[in-house]
Amino acid sequence: MQAGNLHKWALQRRDTSSETETVPGPHFEQQYLDLMRRIWREGGERKDRTGIGTRSIFGATLRFDLAGGAMPLITTKRVYWKTATRELLWFLTGDTNIRPLVLQNVKIWNEWPHARYVEETGDEIALDIFVERVREDEEFAAKWGDLGPVYGKQWVDWSTYQPVAGGLFRKGPGINQVAEVVDSLRDNPGSRRHIIEGWNVAEVPQMALPPCHKTYQFHVEGNRLNCLLYQRSCDVALGLPFNLWSAALLQCMIAQQVDLEPGELVWMGGDTHLYLNHEDLIREQLSREPQGTPRLEIVRRPPSIFDYAIEDFAVHDYAPHGPIKAPVAV
Repeated sequence: MQAGNLHKWALQRRDTSSETETVPGPHFEQQYLDLMRRIWREGGERKDRTGIGTRSIFGATLRFDLAGGAMPLITTKRVYWKTATRELLWFLTGDTNIRPLVLQNVKIWNEWPHARYVEETGDEIALDIFVERVREDEEFAAKWGDLGPVYGKQWVDWSTYQPVAGGLFRKGPGINQVAEVVDSLRDNPGSRRHIIEGWNVAEVPQMALPPCHKTYQFHVEGNRLNCLLYQRSCDVALGLPFNLWSAALLQCMIAQQVDLEPGELVWMGGDTHLYLNHEDLIREQLSREPQGTPRLEIVRRPPSIFDYAIEDFAVHDYAPHGPIKAPVAV
């Protein structure tokens, strides 16, 4: 299947004996559904850390053209793009505690600190009770709501260490990779070093979940900003729709900040999988037809990449099928 420019209804010309007519090209989402179908039919079954098991392939690529505000927002089930946006904005703060998300009713990360709390205390409280304690009790949240140095910490405060006397080291200033990429895109757009990296080998053991969407590289082509995201591990049914939205949104935000137009988003997956207990979700989603062409509008240009708010984003022409629920593998 042709992968480029799938986010527009590209017009393909077809000649007939009497006239030339136009027919719509494949919907941008078709490549996502084809990937899901391929994994479920051809993927090898693997044991994984969750104990649930997956069907998996290694090495997958999707491409989306973001011209004209087009976004890879999946339509065969409702994707809660505001939830994913709030998570992205939280990453950009460098915070690693779930409480700011909980206060916005964002549930993405709740299971991991809850599991740690139950394991370390032996108090098998229900998830909803744990989350309510995080919401209401700042001291409890400070102790039990932290995820370790996950995404945002690495993005905007990568740890450095400076040598001192006697062969010792002291903590140095953190590196704000996001700010550096914005500056380098402005000052040296032809560089091949516009990279945001989340995989800090020294700190991975301290993370509740090591980064899945780990490496972002940006590339300037004329007046367009392209982005390549490498994801080491990808839950295609539950995770990938959020990951595609967030990567495209970050690309659009950075493009606005450096006076470029959004170009192509290239997504690459390492272990690209479906969980065996998601069969009902998969079959239902594959039975649905994609519909519509969602578009993003950024309604304000804030002073910096770190000053966006949820109110700065609007989505048009998004009329998805209904949501499909499935359990999260922790």
